[in-house]
Amino acid sequence: MGYQVLARKWRPKNFHQLVGQDHVSRALVNALDTDRLHHAYLFTGTRGVGKTTLARILAKCLNCETGVTSEPCGVCSTCEAIDTGRFVDLIEVDAASRTKVEDTRELLDNVQYAPTQGRFKVYLIDEVHMLSTHSFNALLKTLEEPPPHVKFLLATTDPQKLPATVLSRCLQFQLKNMPAERVVEHLRYLLAEEKVGFDEASLWLLGRAADGSMRDALSLTDQAIAFGQGNLVVDQVASMLGVLDHQHLLGLLRALVHHNPSELMAVVGTLAEQAPDFAAVLQDLASLLHRLTLAQVVPDALPEDQLDREELLQLAASLPAEEVQLYYQLAIEGRRDLPLAPDPRTGLEMTLLRMLAFRPQGIPELPEQPLTPKNQAPEAKLTEAKPLASTEPAAQGQQIKAPKTTEAPKITPELSVAEPQATMQVSEPPPVQQAAVQAVAPPVTAPAVSPEQATSLYNNEDWLQLFDRLELQGWAATQVRNLCLLERQGNSLHFAAPAQALAFINEDLKASIKDQLQKLLNTDLELTFEARDPLPFDNISIRREKLRGQLLNNTLESFQQHPHIQVLQQAFDVELNVQSVVPAAWLEENKLH
Repeated sequence: MGYQVLARKWRPKNFHQLVGQDHVSRALVNALDTDRLHHAYLFTGTRGVGKTTLARILAKCLNCETGVTSEPCGVCSTCEAIDTGRFVDLIEVDAASRTKVEDTRELLDNVQYAPTQGRFKVYLIDEVHMLSTHSFNALLKTLEEPPPHVKFLLATTDPQKLPATVLSRCLQFQLKNMPAERVVEHLRYLLAEEKVGFDEASLWLLGRAADGSMRDALSLTDQAIAFGQGNLVVDQVASMLGVLDHQHLLGLLRALVHHNPSELMAVVGTLAEQAPDFAAVLQDLASLLHRLTLAQVVPDALPEDQLDREELLQLAASLPAEEVQLYYQLAIEGRRDLPLAPDPRTGLEMTLLRMLAFRPQGIPELPEQPLTPKNQAPEAKLTEAKPLASTEPAAQGQQIKAPKTTEAPKITPELSVAEPQATMQVSEPPPVQQAAVQAVAPPVTAPAVSPEQATSLYNNEDWLQLFDRLELQGWAATQVRNLCLLERQGNSLHFAAPAQALAFINEDLKASIKDQLQKLLNTDLELTFEARDPLPFDNISIRREKLRGQLLNNTLESFQQHPHIQVLQQAFDVELNVQSVVPAAWLEENKLH
C-alpha cells in the first residue's frame, strides 16, 4: 500500500479523536445517548475544521451494527465501509458540481426507498450553499418532513448564503477555527507517533501558517517533512513557508525599544537582502506587538513553551504600555497604506521611523528646583502652599518668552493704519523688542525632600516624596503611580488604588515594591493593597496633575497681566489664545525650546 497523507491517515474515526470541537461533539453524543435525533443537521465553519468528518462519524453512529450509539465500534463491516467511502447508504453529494434543480429532483426521487444495507439512509450534501434557488425550493418539503429512515447532513463554509427557510429546518452547529495552540498540541502528538523529529519553533510556524485549519496544518506538515528529509527544523520550515526569521522581527522590536533609528535601519537592510514581503513584515510585527501587550497586561497568557517568551517579558518591562499601543496602531495603518508608498521598502522604513518620531513623551515631571523669572532674586520662590503669581507689572526691560518665535513689528507711540493721515495715539509703553515671550510665573513644585525625611514613611505625603527614589521604569512605574498610602501601623503599610488600576499591579510588582521600600527604610515591612474609589488621598498621578494645573493657571495669569501683552491687545484689538500658552518648565522638560 502506498503512502497515505497525514490528513487522511489521521482523520478522526470517532468523537473522542476529534480535536477542538468539543461543543459540537458533546451535543451530538448526548442526542445519540438519549435517542433525541433530529432529521437534518447543518455543520458550518471554515475549511479544514471537521465538517465532513463530523458527518461521517455521525453516519457511523447511526448505522453501526452494534446499534445506534455515540461510540461506533469501528471494526464492523458498516464502520469500515463508511471509513473507506464504500457504504451504499451514505450518499455524499458535492453541491458545487450539482447545482441544477434537475440534480436535486433526481436525488429526492430516491429518498422514498428504504436503505439497502444500513439502518438509515444518510444524505451528506457538502458546500450546500452552492445550490441554486430552485434547488433549495425543491429540497424544502423533503428537508422538513423526510421519511423516518432518512437523515440529512449539510455542510457549508458560507451559511449566510443559505435561505432562512433552509436554516429553520436544520439543527445548526458552528465549528470553531483551530487556535495555533491546539494545532501545535495535536502536531506534537502526531509527529511523536509518526517518529518524526521536530523542534518546537517549527511547530509554531506551522500552527500559525495553518490559519485555523487542521487539515491545512497536516498538509503543510507533510510538505515540511519532505522538505526537511524526514525532520522539522525551524530554519527549513521558515524557508519553505517563505516567512521571516523571527530573530529579525525581534531585532526590529529591540531597536524600537532602544529608540535607535540607526539600529532600526540596519535591521531593515538585512531584511531587504532576503527580498521579503514587506506587508508580511508589518503584519508579523503587529502580531509580535500584540504578544508584547499580553506580556505587559496578562503575562500568564503567553504560552510557556514559546522560545521568545522570556525576552518578550524583559522587553515588556522596559517599554511603556502606551508606546506599544502606538506602535501596534502604526504597524496596522502602515500595512494598509503600503500600496501608496513609492516602493514597499520605503513604506516599511517610513512606518518604523514614524513610530520613533511620534512615540509618547509621557507627562513631564516637574523640576526639583523651581524656575525663577529673570531679574528676580533667587530666594523669591513659590511652592504649592503659596499664592498665585504677583500681579505687579514686570520691571522695565524684563523680557518674557512665548511658545511662538515669529517676530512682530515694533510698537511705537504712533501707529499708522488705513491712510497716512489717520493715526491713533496710545500711551507710551516700554518698547517690545521680541514678540516671543516667556511666562514669568515660576513653576509650582512639591516641597523638597530633606535628608531627614528621605527615609521616613509614615503618611501619604511621605510616600509621594519617597516615590522618585524607587527604581521603577516603564510599565511598572506607570502602575505604581496609582497607589496612595492609607496608613502605617508599625511595620505594616496599607496602600490603595482605583479598582481598575489595582488589577494591573500583580504579585511580582508588589514584591518589587516591598523589597525596595525595605532597603530604603532598612526594616522589614508587610504590604497590603485594596481597591478604593475614589481615593481618600492623592496618588502620584493625581498630585502631578494638580501641580501642572496650578502651574498653568499661574502662568496664564502672569501672562495676561504683563504690560507688554496688554499693549498688544489694546493696539491690535486681539485676544490671547490661552490654548497656545505653555509653561517654560514644560518646554524645557520636553526639549522643545
